[in-house]
Amino acid sequence: MDARPPSSDSSPWLPFESRRRARDEKRDAVLRTAVQLFLEQGYHRATLNAVAERLNITKPALYNYFRSKEEILFECWALGQERVDGFIAEINARGGSGLVKLRQLVRAYAENMADDYGASLVRFDPRDLSEENRAIVRAGKKSIDRTFRKYIADGIKDGSIKPCDPKLTAFAIAGSLNWIGHWFQRDGAMPPAAIADEFTDRLTEGLAARPTKKTASIRRKR
Repeated sequence: MDARPPSSDSSPWLPFESRRRARDEKRDAVLRTAVQLFLEQGYHRATLNAVAERLNITKPALYNYFRSKEEILFECWALGQERVDGFIAEINARGGSGLVKLRQLVRAYAENMADDYGASLVRFDPRDLSEENRAIVRAGKKSIDRTFRKYIADGIKDGSIKPCDPKLTAFAIAGSLNWIGHWFQRDGAMPPAAIADEFTDRLTEGLAARPTKKTASIRRKR
């Protein structure tokens, strides 16, 4: 009788793509659990033992995915920054007036602040990171600030935003949005999208050089 080649189904090893996907999913679970603990208890009080307990694994198993607690902290921040960079790129690709881009940025940033990774941008202390990672965080913060200022300056130039100081206006808007990351509660009365809409209206209506369609419609009905 001819020998049959072993069936791939009988192998105890998962195919490479499946193993990689499983590893990515486990790594993501570590990050999601860690960021929740860091936000609940504070970075210094939260321990890797606690992260491992929530995941029902051993602490040494965590080191299959991350080398240190600081590396996890930086990765949480990086995911929040990655999302900001992503929606800024989308806003730039769509184009529009400075006011339109500013409103889109405010809305997207507000929603991001209501997410654990978004809150990482403002809740964690960069001094807990290595000097190399601190430099990356500082560069990310400056990039966000420059974008707010640019959209405001563009709006003043194209006439969609009233004359104002772009630097101070950007500080005021970003400061308001960053606080969402401190007070937002998942079980609160308003979902992230509703909060984002509210902040978009409150933070940009006074800057508009011309009434928005929504405001103009309300005035016509009076």
